[in-house]
Amino acid sequence: MQDLKQKTLTEHEIREFDNKYCSWGDTTHYSKNPKIFSNCEGTFMFDNNDTPYLDLQMWYASCNLGYKNPKISNAVIDCINSMPQIASRFLFENKVLLASKIARANEKRFNIKGRVHFNVGGAQAVEDALKLVRNYTGKNLLFAFMGGYHGRTIGTSCVTSSYRYREYFGHFGDRAHFVPFPYCFRCHYGKKCEDCNFYCVKQFEKNFESEYKSFYDPSTGKSEYVAFIAEPLQGTGGYIVPPMGYFKELKRVLDKFGILFIADEIQMGFYRTGKLWSIEHFGVQPDVITFGKSLTNGLNPLGGLWAREEMINPDIWPAGRTHSTYSSNPIGCAAGCAVMNTFEEHNFEEEIKEKGRRFLEGLKCLKSRYRQIGNVDGLGLALRIECTKEDGFTPDKELCDNIIEEGLKGNLEYKGQKCGLVLNNGGYFKNVITLVPPVTIKNAEIDMAIELLDKLFMRFCK
Repeated sequence: MQDLKQKTLTEHEIREFDNKYCSWGDTTHYSKNPKIFSNCEGTFMFDNNDTPYLDLQMWYASCNLGYKNPKISNAVIDCINSMPQIASRFLFENKVLLASKIARANEKRFNIKGRVHFNVGGAQAVEDALKLVRNYTGKNLLFAFMGGYHGRTIGTSCVTSSYRYREYFGHFGDRAHFVPFPYCFRCHYGKKCEDCNFYCVKQFEKNFESEYKSFYDPSTGKSEYVAFIAEPLQGTGGYIVPPMGYFKELKRVLDKFGILFIADEIQMGFYRTGKLWSIEHFGVQPDVITFGKSLTNGLNPLGGLWAREEMINPDIWPAGRTHSTYSSNPIGCAAGCAVMNTFEEHNFEEEIKEKGRRFLEGLKCLKSRYRQIGNVDGLGLALRIECTKEDGFTPDKELCDNIIEEGLKGNLEYKGQKCGLVLNNGGYFKNVITLVPPVTIKNAEIDMAIELLDKLFMRFCK
């Protein structure tokens, strides 16, 4: 048996140990030969040869402020050196400070008083939101979007649209009713965004015309479905940006029939789109917001939810309603406070808007050059490239996969230096390159990203 304390494993040994000891049930082996990295900093990952890879996926939007951000890292180190462990039955400063920062930020944005409940990770935050809704309404059925992703626990799989996540785990009695997302490039109804007048919302509203449409009893004014959970921009679904008026129309229907609105900001929150929450772009007030990922800039799996006061006050949501050993852990709360402080001290809103414009202009230039790019879009620094056949519409997953794998070979060249590109895929047909750079990305790095993407498309497209 090798003495693991005395040596660093070679790449061969890492793969050997992975083959022998690691479950392959996570997502590492989506790739046949997973890339091995040994370091990271800022916007870059580094392999064992110190080759830099410009990272445009940032741990699935978990590191919005960049890798090894010194302010966040130092806050964690300070916590480790003071009080890194405490049972969640006790109070401490950073927990209440972080909750107050989020609650006050939301009161300022939405003019609504509310409270924050912490847990570990995004899926657990959604689980708690489901419990909160059940506790408040006494009912359990939700609406959700086709293409929506909210986690892979048993509970969150019920509101995540992909059947693949439920396929091997029996019957899901609480499965949501899934509604078409306004994916205008591939409209579910075959309409054109310019003149459809929110046809998809009107189709949704028809479900409440009669009790025989199964959702609503007009005589009592009660709905069997009590909440709608939605990512304002779909994440795993392919970074789809809805029309700006869509959520106002949808919220009109939800309010009309007494249905709560949960904004899942786990992937799009913390200034990914240029605002603290992506739902701010659409001018509606959520009843619940779930968050995670970049709350700690990837240094701790802290997540949570914010909800209106009437849903979460101690009289209706008393001690012990839901709990996790590591919820509101001190290291996560210290990192979260440092993240929120950073956003409070710096004007990211205008900066991200301008960086997003620059990045999207570059993507539009690539689209004009390659027929295999069917659609590019973005909001702030949440951007997409949809790979297609030469007809500009038929999904091309193979091209998307090839470009992502090619970027990881580390054999691109930029300004005379060998480098690579880290990308991620998404979309209903897994043919979308989702671009998730840190919000701290420099203009020179945006220009580098466009040039490297150009080189990759050039290798596979005529």
